[in-house]
Amino acid sequence: MPSTARSIRPTSRVSNPCQRLPPDALKRFGDEIEAIRRDVEAKLGSDDVRHVKRVDAFSRTMEVVGRVLIHVSPEPVSFVAGVTALWLHKQLQATEVGHTALHGAFDGLPGAERFQSKTFRWDTPIDEESWDQGHNKRHHPYTNIAGKDPDIHFGPVRLTEDTPFRAHHRGQLPFTLFVLWPNFGFLMNLHFSGLNDFYFGNDRGEGGMDFLPDRSWKSAVTAHKRALRKYARHYAKEYVFFPALAGPFFWKVMLGNWLAATMRDVYSAITIYCGHVGEDVAAYAEGTRPRGPGAWYAMQVESANNFEVKLPISMLCGALDLQIEHHLFPRFPTNRLREIAPRVRAACERHGVRYRSDTWGRTLGKALRQIARLSRPRPGEADAPLGVPGAVAA
Repeated sequence: MPSTARSIRPTSRVSNPCQRLPPDALKRFGDEIEAIRRDVEAKLGSDDVRHVKRVDAFSRTMEVVGRVLIHVSPEPVSFVAGVTALWLHKQLQATEVGHTALHGAFDGLPGAERFQSKTFRWDTPIDEESWDQGHNKRHHPYTNIAGKDPDIHFGPVRLTEDTPFRAHHRGQLPFTLFVLWPNFGFLMNLHFSGLNDFYFGNDRGEGGMDFLPDRSWKSAVTAHKRALRKYARHYAKEYVFFPALAGPFFWKVMLGNWLAATMRDVYSAITIYCGHVGEDVAAYAEGTRPRGPGAWYAMQVESANNFEVKLPISMLCGALDLQIEHHLFPRFPTNRLREIAPRVRAACERHGVRYRSDTWGRTLGKALRQIARLSRPRPGEADAPLGVPGAVAA
């Protein structure tokens, strides 16, 4: 069977759809996905702008309600209500509104001037320009391709076997649960800005880095500037300005803001990990290249998971419960992803492309089991010495 993708080395990973499916099936699949793209692009316009404006207005209302309740709450019930309202604001701004806007979903649409990707600023501690470089330009075009996608590892956590095992990976499950997820926004900025590269590297060999060309003084200044310009602005607002308005009750406001942000970080992290991590999620060896649109589309589908939730929960996920559709069409508004999901699933079933969708609970279980599995070396695999990625014991 002719291959439409090339891998540098054989691997025991989940089979590449480009090696499993014949070229004519991939071609037909690509044509069908392209037809879905054209149909949606022809309809983009006022309905999409109206949707994001309504969600944004609701979110801003929740921010006002939440901050007022946190400030004036005389007892725990109103304080918890305030924290919940503020979390709703932060969650919607991070996902349904912000993530979608920064992907360029509303660029050029009349009436959506506030949601243009080049000028939009989201309510998270993540630098927008750094996120664009790492997420839009690196992760999405090369999902789960080793050496291209910087998100196959995240700090001391490896998410595929293409990041070689090292001793610190043994603690990656508790690190994920108790450090990474509760501080997801802070650590994502560390990742995308290049600070993690500068201080720790990426575990793929001596000097391995994802976002910085080297550890020169110039690179250090660039990484720190990217990270601090968002950290300083965001944390000054949340933990200095608003608490100061409360005078002697500054501690209560600081606590409420921290709780809302932590809830957003944990919810967002679980959403994203469920969409990308699992033993049956395809990961691609360094050097893998899709040959043609159909091959690329098939690789995108098989390197993601969907999970099934009701519409209100999906909106808090920013439609990332439909990670497959998002990876096929990262610039589509969330309402369009929900609209096309049945068509995408049917196309996958017709052409033999593996479309995974399950309950959120089972999908989360699979993600956690994969993180736990990758915290141990494969049989016969030793800790990889620096400079020799993927070294195996003799």
